[in-house]
This record gives sequence, structure tokens and C-alpha cells, in this order.
Amino acid sequence: MSEILRLAVQKSGRLSEDSLKLIKECGIEFSNGGGKLKSTASNFPVELLFLRDDDIPGYVADGVADIGIVGENVSVEKKKKVELVEKLGFSQCRLSIGVQKSYDYKDVSNLNGLKIATSYPNILSDFLFENKVRASIHEISGSVEIAPSIGLSDAVCDIVSSGSTLISNGLKEVEVVFRSEAILVSCPELSAAKTKILNDLLFRIHAVKNARNTKYILLNAPNHSIDRIISLLPGVKSPTVMPLAEEGWSSLHSVVRENEFWGVIEKLREAGAEGILVVPIEKIIK
Repeated sequence: MSEILRLAVQKSGRLSEDSLKLIKECGIEFSNGGGKLKSTASNFPVELLFLRDDDIPGYVADGVADIGIVGENVSVEKKKKVELVEKLGFSQCRLSIGVQKSYDYKDVSNLNGLKIATSYPNILSDFLFENKVRASIHEISGSVEIAPSIGLSDAVCDIVSSGSTLISNGLKEVEVVFRSEAILVSCPELSAAKTKILNDLLFRIHAVKNARNTKYILLNAPNHSIDRIISLLPGVKSPTVMPLAEEGWSSLHSVVRENEFWGVIEKLREAGAEGILVVPIEKIIK
């Protein structure tokens, strides 16, 4: 029987949605309907295991799953023996300390003597140690933000995306403890066959990542403006230049980062660029 790579993903939530989207963008077909706990891909040697986010590092470390997509914050907090394979660039968040709005907070030394409620005691403990802060840690799971209002703690250390949850509970963000994103982790010891499958998967992931926020640009320009326009396009080394039917004009084709392109759009137009098309890219193979 041929080898198959077991990939653990979060069974529900935002991280799950983003993880499954990435897998599908890699051209891997699978079924995850009906509350399945596992699903075998039909066109790639991988089996998906749908698990709780907190359980993924342990399953990978124990070899139950070969690889897993998990929040970096969870992986670091659990301190399991897994290997970081790739940072995936989605599901970004931060682990921050919040105090009551009325608290006169100036710097990290103001945390001395406070009781801090958190679901991430290991990460918080490392942060306090590095900053020479003596504070007590009160570990709780869920509803961390309400701890100060019910007298359970003086501050909180919890995951923050927009900060609206802290604000709605009368808190303000004062320190960023840890910045996190989705990561791909693996069991420390994979067979040669499974390592080959993982490398094939990474090849696809890199192609998808390279295409993110990258656009294919097509524009028309008078020939006397071509050098000027090329100098304006960020990151362009050698765009494709093709003559148009109209004499004295050419079409330029190139690949640029979308956010960089919008910064020079007016200068491109002033240089004579016309008929500018910005087209999405699905994959970039390097």
C-alpha cells in the first residue's frame, strides 16, 4: 500500500476555513461535509484529520498526524516537539495584555504585582520573565476578557484581532506579547516517502503564496515612454514588450504586487500608459 500523508486541520472556525481554502487552492480535492472527522483526498496522497486546534500539536508530536496546520500561538503554548515547516501568512492575530481603561499604564513595569488572567500561561510567563516583571498568572479558559470586571484579575492576556472585544469589556490594549499566524508543523521523524509527499505539497503551497496580492499587469504605451514606464513599475526587471498594430505603440505585460502598483498608478498614466488591465493570478511557479 502506498504511503499517505495525514494532515491535521482545525475542525471548525476561521482557521479551519482558511486552511481548507489553501488546500483547495493547491488543487487537492476532498469532501468534508456531514461532520466528518477525516477525509481522504481523491487526487493527492493526503488524508485530512479534523481536530480541535489545541489538540493538533500533540497529535503531530505523537505521530498520529504527520503534519498539521495550527495557530503559531497554540503551537508555542503547547510546547510539543514539532517542527516548524512553513509560515502560511493567514489567520494573523496577536496575544496582548489588556488592563482596565482607568488604569494609568505607562510601561511594562506597571504590570508588577498584578494578577493576569490568560489561556496562554506559558507564553505569558516567558514574556514576564524576559521583561523582569513579577506578576501572578491566573489560568482560565474562555471569556478571559470579563475576568477584571468580576474581580478575578487585574489584567488579561488574550488573543486580539481588532481590539473590539477588549473595548466592549472596558479594557485597553497595552502590550503585545506575541504575534501569531497559521503555520504548518510536522512530526520530527517522517519516512522518506512521506517527506516526498510533504515536499510536493510545499511546492503547491509556495505557488499559491507567491500569487497572493500579486497581479498580472497589461498596459499600452507609446514607444518613447517604455523606458520611463518600466522604471516606474515596482520590482520589474524585464517585462514583456510587444508591438501593437498601431505604429509607435507597444503593449507591456508584467507581474507586480498589487499594493505597490496602486502607489504609482498616477505616475504611469502621466508617463503615457493607457488601457491598463489588472488581472488576478492563481499560481506562480518559481
